[in-house]
Amino acid sequence: MKVVYMGTPDFSVGALEALIKAGHEITAVVTQPDKAKGRSGQVQCSPVKECAVRHGIPVFQPVRIKTPEAVGELKKYAADVYVVAAFGQILSRQILEMPRFGCINIHASLLPKYRGAAPINQCIIDGERETGVTIMQMDAGVDTGDILTQKKVIIDDKETAETLFDKLAQAGAELIVETLSLIEKGEITPIKQDESLASHVKMMDKSMGKIDWTQDAVCIERLVRGLNPWPSAYTFCQGKSVKIWSSDAMDGDAENAVQPGTIVAAAKDFFDVACGKGILRIYELQLEGKKRMDTKSFLLGNPWKEGMLLG
Repeated sequence: MKVVYMGTPDFSVGALEALIKAGHEITAVVTQPDKAKGRSGQVQCSPVKECAVRHGIPVFQPVRIKTPEAVGELKKYAADVYVVAAFGQILSRQILEMPRFGCINIHASLLPKYRGAAPINQCIIDGERETGVTIMQMDAGVDTGDILTQKKVIIDDKETAETLFDKLAQAGAELIVETLSLIEKGEITPIKQDESLASHVKMMDKSMGKIDWTQDAVCIERLVRGLNPWPSAYTFCQGKSVKIWSSDAMDGDAENAVQPGTIVAAAKDFFDVACGKGILRIYELQLEGKKRMDTKSFLLGNPWKEGMLLG
């Protein structure tokens, strides 16, 4: 098949590599414009662009994909299908209808659940036991198109957004190759999404990581994993922010005796913090302006002790 591939972040790279390996002709890669990043302001290109350049594939980086000029440029690249994976822009109806097989999207959830921008993070925060990847026929809505294929992925007990990201990227890469083969053979029957089961996830931002110690320890522990590595779960102590990187939810009745957020134990290798219900045991953290470290190393320079209040 002749494919125009649209994607931007790391999540999109595996699928592009898989399509190339499977023998599909990638006539162009469409990705977001290069951007300045970090304090240095150094301009960096997207991971998908880096992949395309390695393989000698033409790259198109429109600021706005919907403009007549961008549409005109797209028309220069022959394609049976457009494959989209976390591209970062909404496609117009005109673009959706341009290729013979339309536009298909690799989405990191089992649609219709977790439509939107951050399904990987949210399913961990919500305590889901499984998630997956959906290949969807795109329409004018946001993740509302017909389901073509799906693959389930188990969420491990200590899964972080980072580790689940890798699992789903691999699943998506495998599934898109299988799906294109089925499309070519005419062996796919699209399935309408059940709107009664739909849910939508908003984009993650840093404010979502602020820990509310009145919540259950189980919920806070899931937040820590779901926001790892970005935007990360954090609290405050003595006027400085502290990121929490690794923790466990423990049973305990400390909530009956002390204010939530109080350190109820400061051992050699962990802190125990009282929550609305249960205790959060912290193993790895990062004080504002410092590097990430385990509790043992942290205590060498930060004499936190029982009775201190976080938050």
